[in-house]
Amino acid sequence: MVTSASPATDSVAPVAGEAAAAFEQGLDHLSPNRNLAPLTARLDALGRLEVGGVALGELAQTYGTPLYVIDEETLRATCRAYRLALAGHYPGDALALYASKANSSLAITALVASEGLGLDAVSAGELLTALQGGMPAERIVFHGNNKSAEELQLAIDRGVTVVLDNWNDIELLSTLASGRAKPVRLLVRFTPGIECHTHEYIRTGHLDSKFGFDPDQLESVLRHLAGCPWALVDGLHAHIGSQIFELEPHRDLAAVMAEALLLARSLGHPCGDLNVGGGLGIRYVGSDDPPSIQEWVRVVAGAVAEACSQRQLVLPRLLCEPGRSLVATAGLTLYTVGSRKQIPGLRTYLSVDGGMSDNPRPITYQSLYTAVLANRPLAEGTDLVTVAGKHCESGDVLLHDVRLPATAPGDVLAVFATGAYNAAMGSNYNRIPRPAAVLVHDGVAEVVQRREQPEDLLRYDVLPHRLLPVS
Repeated sequence: MVTSASPATDSVAPVAGEAAAAFEQGLDHLSPNRNLAPLTARLDALGRLEVGGVALGELAQTYGTPLYVIDEETLRATCRAYRLALAGHYPGDALALYASKANSSLAITALVASEGLGLDAVSAGELLTALQGGMPAERIVFHGNNKSAEELQLAIDRGVTVVLDNWNDIELLSTLASGRAKPVRLLVRFTPGIECHTHEYIRTGHLDSKFGFDPDQLESVLRHLAGCPWALVDGLHAHIGSQIFELEPHRDLAAVMAEALLLARSLGHPCGDLNVGGGLGIRYVGSDDPPSIQEWVRVVAGAVAEACSQRQLVLPRLLCEPGRSLVATAGLTLYTVGSRKQIPGLRTYLSVDGGMSDNPRPITYQSLYTAVLANRPLAEGTDLVTVAGKHCESGDVLLHDVRLPATAPGDVLAVFATGAYNAAMGSNYNRIPRPAAVLVHDGVAEVVQRREQPEDLLRYDVLPHRLLPVS
């Protein structure tokens, strides 16, 4: 394997049976958020890389590229890892909610729901996807810093828990929910004032954030809601960021939230839930060293239990919202190699048939990835290349200065850990259609999202009559 940070020599991940056994034994080193490749990645008899029992090169040939590939076993393993860790480390009730902004689809929702997790949504689209994908409404929470009246109406009509983010939410709900037979179940989100070392765009716990009430507003918000018959404040929510490797901020968060819980209950709110958000990072390149899911849960659960005990609080149900650490390493993206441009003494560009429209993270966050050739994954990396996308943008680069074996047009490149925020943040820049997605399991591949076609991009265009071409 090679990464966009430096050449690496990691072998492919263990087969699914070994990985599943390791999870049951609680072995942290095989936690799926710490692997570079999906848990089912292995070499077939011809030395080609396969995932879910399907050769990646054959997937590219059958379904075309760029192609998102989702490994069902890895996704189920991450769900089990959270569920088992919460059961083992938290003395009260607990529930992991999939942060569906990472990758929202009917298939992923169905898999996550079948593993007993809940889900958080931040738009009508994510909410409808969750409901139609089989996620029970009572296991869904609805977020957003600028919810529309229509979105809130959908949430309360379906019995979904609403996370209050600001006074506008309260004002809208006071109109929409007034006179209802049952009050709306609410969580109140506030900013805990905790910063962590991650990209500034994905830090949400510091005070200068668009999300949540300021902590000095919390008491007035809770006092106001105590007088609202339409409101049932059954929990608190806070979130400190994304792709976090540190554990100490989560300990700090537990203490801050326990104080807020003490306040809320003193004002008469039941507050049975404490939602600590998500944010656990994953391993994109060999140098990344995130905590395992088991370790993260152990620290968070222990900190919440201790903070509540110190304040003599009855334990709340512990909620967390993993997104990236649930789905990222279950996914990879396949590209077909095309043109090559060599600038003597400077750089060699290797272009592929995708780029920033299917993976905007490198140009947005300067994100790094690991990649191999699908049919020669362990071949020696003899060429130093920069893998560029096909978009009309100089910054459209997927991997900077990586070593790959000698390539030819038509070779298939596999980029790992693309299951989170790639399809979800994709676009039609340059009017390039979005890729297909396939789910692989036990040697079978199933299309779970169809490939867009160029003509699909015209569906919502409207050409005024006066601009019609003259025949």
